[in-house]
Amino acid sequence: MKTYVCFFFCLLSFIFCAKAQAQNQPDARAKKYNVLFLIADDLRTDLGVYGHAQAITPHLDSLASEGVWFEHAYCQYPLCNPSRSSLLSGRRPTTSGLYSNREWFNASFPDWVSLPKYFKQQGYTTIRSGKVFHGGIDDEEAWDIGGEPRQYGTTIHADPPIAVDSQAYWQGYTHAAPNVVPYQSTTRSDQWAALPGEDEKLLGDTKVADRAIQYLEDNKHAQQPFFLACGFSKPHTPFIAPQHFFDLYDLDSIALPPDFSSLPGIPVGFPAGSIRRRNADLFVNRTASSQEAKEYIRAYLACVSYMDWNVGRVLKKLEEAGLKENTIVVFWSDHGYQLGEKGKWSKAGSLWEQGTRVPFIIHDPRAKGNGQSSPRVVELLDIYPTLVDLCGLPANPGLEGASLKPLLDRPQQIWERPAYTVWNENGQGVTGITIRTEKWRYAEFFGHGAGKSLTDAVNDPHQLINLANDKNYADILQYFHDLAVRQVEGKVELSP
Repeated sequence: MKTYVCFFFCLLSFIFCAKAQAQNQPDARAKKYNVLFLIADDLRTDLGVYGHAQAITPHLDSLASEGVWFEHAYCQYPLCNPSRSSLLSGRRPTTSGLYSNREWFNASFPDWVSLPKYFKQQGYTTIRSGKVFHGGIDDEEAWDIGGEPRQYGTTIHADPPIAVDSQAYWQGYTHAAPNVVPYQSTTRSDQWAALPGEDEKLLGDTKVADRAIQYLEDNKHAQQPFFLACGFSKPHTPFIAPQHFFDLYDLDSIALPPDFSSLPGIPVGFPAGSIRRRNADLFVNRTASSQEAKEYIRAYLACVSYMDWNVGRVLKKLEEAGLKENTIVVFWSDHGYQLGEKGKWSKAGSLWEQGTRVPFIIHDPRAKGNGQSSPRVVELLDIYPTLVDLCGLPANPGLEGASLKPLLDRPQQIWERPAYTVWNENGQGVTGITIRTEKWRYAEFFGHGAGKSLTDAVNDPHQLINLANDKNYADILQYFHDLAVRQVEGKVELSP
């Protein structure tokens, strides 16, 4: 009898130890987390969750309520290709020297592995729908599905071709959607229009969402994890959206910014280099009346709501497919945009808050901080190492951002890394830089229009008073100047 009892207890002990050991070791058979990578183009923080009084964005607001949304996230360059190249390569523009919309980072740095290519190398199925890399500069080799041959593959520092003019750009859109009509506009409307409801399917972003939804329906992800990148073009100009999204906004209720100006102008007390004297996207070489400015702002918000609707369609399908609890969802925009602040209507050259600050949301079902916001300053550069970390992949050496995993579990914890954004004017090297902390926004300009600005980010959110002219802030000014010089010289530390 004693032998049986002894055997029984030994068996129980063996089972208990084996179970404990299994709990303490990663299960090689455990399913990896998928990644849904959602992107907007030219989207500033005009979302309901970010406190915008008029923006109607229920789907992104819902995503933020389920995940962690970052109140102060910043791009590294206020232009499409340099910003996306920085995020997707994991390197700063000052490291790559990439400052234009026609350069391809792998042409000069063939050893750098882009974010989707790295996931592909780790066994993920990588799928692209829409704009991920800049138009014409896709990393075709990074995708299992949806890659496109590169049209522009020049090395860094090559002379970019002349950009297409606004007339030709508009014609390209009307060719794709021939029924585009002005929407009750009594003024010039060559950069915005509303589509009749039945033409909604003609718009590119609708098709981008359709392709992503189709993939989620096809169950091609059953055998291995996926990295699905879904890049929307809105609210990039021209501001074209279905009419019912325009109907969400009452034109008379549209508010102009406190520092609205009919033409770009250097704010009193700020360096000349802080504002480009000619707009790049809208109101080029002409004034913006208050009435027309409201029409354009409404059109922008209509495009934001249209983009939000498409995001909602993809998220709904993710849930219907039973993939929500095993998928990390990331939403970001490549840079911000100025809508008449200080007379500027574009992102190019904008080192102001509206041009550099972006919406950024992460929903990892495992994160302890879900349902909260983080007030800490972060960079788009942090997305690459964060996803590598969250998915348990080997670290990719050379990445210059930081994993935000600690902030996903404790969104309020101390995080003292500043955010850097630079600008290069006409191939002259870095001509402007801004450094953002929770308390301060510092900017410095070199060459033509040289000078410094320091604004109180908490008490002066509209950046109206330049404290760089006040001797009481000399020590703070010197601190930020030293950081700026190190950044321009490529000597920024990787930790606080």
